[in-house]
Amino acid sequence: MFVDKAKIRIKAGDGGDGAVSFHREKYVAAGGPDGGDGGKGGDIVFVVDDNFSTLEDFRYKRKYIAERGDNGASGNRTGKNAPDLIIRVPRGTLIRDAETGRIMADMSSDEPKVLAKGGKGGKGNARFATPTRQIPKFSKPGFLGEEYEVSLELKLIADVGLVGFPNVGKSTLISVVSAAKPKIANYHFTTLTPVLGVVKLDEGKSFVMADIPGLIEGASDGVGLGHEFLRHVERCRLIVHVVDVSGTEGRDPKSDFEIINRELENFSRELAELPQIVAANKCDSASRENIDDFAEYVKGKDLPFYEISAVTTAGMKELVNAIAAELDKLPPVKEYEAEALPQRVLDERAGIGKRFEITRGDDGVFYVEADWLENIMRTVDMDDYASLQYFQRVLRTSGIIDKLEQMGIDEGDTVNIFGFEFDFVF
Repeated sequence: MFVDKAKIRIKAGDGGDGAVSFHREKYVAAGGPDGGDGGKGGDIVFVVDDNFSTLEDFRYKRKYIAERGDNGASGNRTGKNAPDLIIRVPRGTLIRDAETGRIMADMSSDEPKVLAKGGKGGKGNARFATPTRQIPKFSKPGFLGEEYEVSLELKLIADVGLVGFPNVGKSTLISVVSAAKPKIANYHFTTLTPVLGVVKLDEGKSFVMADIPGLIEGASDGVGLGHEFLRHVERCRLIVHVVDVSGTEGRDPKSDFEIINRELENFSRELAELPQIVAANKCDSASRENIDDFAEYVKGKDLPFYEISAVTTAGMKELVNAIAAELDKLPPVKEYEAEALPQRVLDERAGIGKRFEITRGDDGVFYVEADWLENIMRTVDMDDYASLQYFQRVLRTSGIIDKLEQMGIDEGDTVNIFGFEFDFVF
């Protein structure tokens, strides 16, 4: 079965917890804290595997969770980092955030893509020893790994896409010019899945051709089988529009040509604007009048026109050479850029519009309570400048700092958020 869509949940590993430990050794007094840091959680990494041609495996397994980092140990021993979880996908897989629809990665190259980062390990109590705090009895938990629900969508990578009505000879054409062996029979919808073939030229060059299952009127609205595979034409640089000019099925070539182009435009204007070469197939059984009439019609649209017979191979060499020459003028296969998080999600993560409560204790400390801040606190590394800047931005955009100022906080006053204390600075 050809599966080109799937939805899965990925979860990077959490970081291991830091350890609380004190050095114990005979004849060594006041050995001091020696709790080690936790290990890093495993990343979720996507890689291209050309042995895969569909997303069928993801129908049966929908959750991918990387391992957690090991906890720290006594003797200042750092916990072991967890291994990355490798997910293999076919070349051309587009990965989107299922919640927002943003493109996270285009798996078109051999470069591995980290889609969810594992959490850093928490710090052990040895990290918190200072001249004034010599016996810290606390450590930090590991940071949470990133988690997403993602949709996978396979968009085949081909230079040329063959489009046309069912039974116009696309499968025969690709079987003649390449080593592809699609199922061929004299009935509609013989081709049930896209077929890729490598067309090799005399000069040592080659290009990839895709046979897209036949389209019919209404395909862009979900009619027939071809609509399921229109997405596979989107990456193509060139469209070869195959039209049956024999009239053996009582069809009008001009009407067929218009219908298919209309379906392409309804699906994607960008797709409809791709360069086209028109291949009039089955010329061996067509009348010269029909061929000339259709040729005049196509040339009136300033499109290249070629007479071929996929069965007898007449005109095939000229068509292949014309395709190669046209491809030399065109930019490379389209690759999608990863998109930034939408502002709505950034606002939610920054706590904009979310509730919080601030009270001042008898000890003069300002206590901030907000359930949504807990996860943010677990992911912020106060020793990292960029992470600290992010934390300060969250406090500002969520309105917490404005509220503290309204309550009369002074520089140097202590703020407590889930046990983490810091001095307020204007």
